[in-house]
Amino acid sequence: MFGSKVKIDKDLLKRAQEYASRKGYPSVEEFISHVLEKEMREEEAESGESQEELKKKLQGLGYIS
Repeated sequence: MFGSKVKIDKDLLKRAQEYASRKGYPSVEEFISHVLEKEMREEEAESGESQEELKKKLQGLGYIS
């Protein structure tokens, strides 16, 4: 997990460290990576669903087959 560094507010970092420790994450970096991955997966899933819904609507209107 060596690479880019991200600056984060000290108070937020302290809270993240405490939360990660309570929840059993091996490190705050692992916790933050998990949260970011989860958020991006949810966004990608929402985008995919809305694109699929749009495709269905356009098919229903006869614009695409």
